[in-house]
Amino acid sequence: MTDSSRLKSTIYVAGLDNAVNDKILADVFLPFGEILEVTIPKSELPSSTDPHRGFGYVEFEILGDAKEAIDNMDQSELFGRVIKVAAAKPQKDSNEGLGSKTAVWESEGYLAKHAVSEEDRIATGPGREELEAIPEDPMQGLEGLDVAGPQPV
Repeated sequence: MTDSSRLKSTIYVAGLDNAVNDKILADVFLPFGEILEVTIPKSELPSSTDPHRGFGYVEFEILGDAKEAIDNMDQSELFGRVIKVAAAKPQKDSNEGLGSKTAVWESEGYLAKHAVSEEDRIATGPGREELEAIPEDPMQGLEGLDVAGPQPV
């Protein structure tokens, strides 16, 4: 099974109660089809008393079973909590998007897509030299304010 087809038959289940474990999650989704794997990520913080992070993944053998599970179980209740069930998304690369260790503008293609040429910068407004030549008046906008304090009504 290829990674892309495997991902398509995997669902994401969020809002899990702390009492839910792999076996319970498998039993809940078993009526929808053959389950290949159930994963509930453990809490990353060593000081956490929670057994898991509140979400999990269920991988079905058949894509249609995963879609049926999503249609029937999304916004249903499990152990007194409403769960969200959706198609699983691919895990983000550590070098892209939020949480990345590199700046967005350092990624390939960003400058090609968003860079502004020097010609465009000059054509859209005054250059830096022109802006520096115009002194800014610190009193501008204070005309008519000759009395300090609250104004009488």
